[in-house]
Amino acid sequence: MALSHAASRSNLLKPLASAFSFSSSSSLRRSISSASDDSATLTVETSVPFTAHNCDEPSRSVETTPKELLRFFRDMALMRRMEIAADSLYKAKLIRGFCHLYDGQEAVAVGMEAAITKKDAIITAYRDHCTFLGRGGTLLEVFSELMGRQAGCSRGKGGSMHFYKKDAGFYGGHGIVGAQVPLGCGVAFAQKYSKDETVTFALYGDGAANQGQLFEALNISALWDLPVILVCENNHYGMGTAEWRAAKSPSYYKRGDYVPGLKVDGMDALAVKQACKFAKEHALKNGPLILEMDTYRYHGHSMSDPGSTYRTRDEISGVRQERDPIERIRKLVLSYDLATEKELKDVEKEVRREVDEAIAQAKENPLPDPAELFTNVYVKGFGTESYGADRKEVRAVLP
Repeated sequence: MALSHAASRSNLLKPLASAFSFSSSSSLRRSISSASDDSATLTVETSVPFTAHNCDEPSRSVETTPKELLRFFRDMALMRRMEIAADSLYKAKLIRGFCHLYDGQEAVAVGMEAAITKKDAIITAYRDHCTFLGRGGTLLEVFSELMGRQAGCSRGKGGSMHFYKKDAGFYGGHGIVGAQVPLGCGVAFAQKYSKDETVTFALYGDGAANQGQLFEALNISALWDLPVILVCENNHYGMGTAEWRAAKSPSYYKRGDYVPGLKVDGMDALAVKQACKFAKEHALKNGPLILEMDTYRYHGHSMSDPGSTYRTRDEISGVRQERDPIERIRKLVLSYDLATEKELKDVEKEVRREVDEAIAQAKENPLPDPAELFTNVYVKGFGTESYGADRKEVRAVLP
């Protein structure tokens, strides 16, 4: 077992062998001379290659701009600070119930968002705060929901696990492990039915990857060529169980067998962006694709988990030092002289101030009225009277 754990830790750190080689390597190059020009196109090579199963590999050369890199830095810094603040609020008993933090995995949220539009849909599990923020949610909505206040994104009635933003294509926030995947495939069915050329990203963790409903949903999605991308956020621990103890085949991007897959360095925001762009194009033409995001969470599984009983502190600090997604972008920004160290620290100070202000506002927000217990349970006017006509239309969209 000790050997297996050592091998597992080695794999967690492996992608960094070349991650920071850009400072002295020609693989990272600027396509025009002015780095300070927001419209400049920069070409950056991903830290490690993509690994493909039954599909082509995307190019490792990713096009970006100074504006995008600076936005990545700010967005991830904001997400990180938000989650650290949520940790403190939970310990102060201002947040109750379940709470699952995302710090360490921010590159998945920002990279995915950079590759798609708000017309595309995202559905995820209970580790959902940063995904909601990436979809355009506000800090006030986040902290109000976490503390059960009326200004929350689910009116203070959902809590940490049930964030939601329909107008931006974010369908939750789901507490049942793996249950969001069939729902996401249903959203993709609606997209194909509507012929609107959009896709759904259905996110789940390595712990949920062994759920039977995931394979059932994948099977029907492949049969019907639905525009869905199944995204396994492999942070290497399902609650307190290491992936190698739970899965005989932990190569999650291959688990679909007949469905193509791609393994991505999920700590590299630009690699995530490139993979999600590739996945969207593939899904619209060919149907489902699996993306395995090789990522890592710094906190425990939930607030009741210290996160250090089943892994060593050295492992956590090693990933922080060698693979942290924010530090990668910081190094890129500095290498291109897009900002100074002081300017980036000022961004982090501004982010801290924004988070503190949102928390103060959320604390002042009222709790929901007790009568709200009985609202939002059923959709008014929904019935089965039109089922027969709808069934004929549904048949027309299937193969």
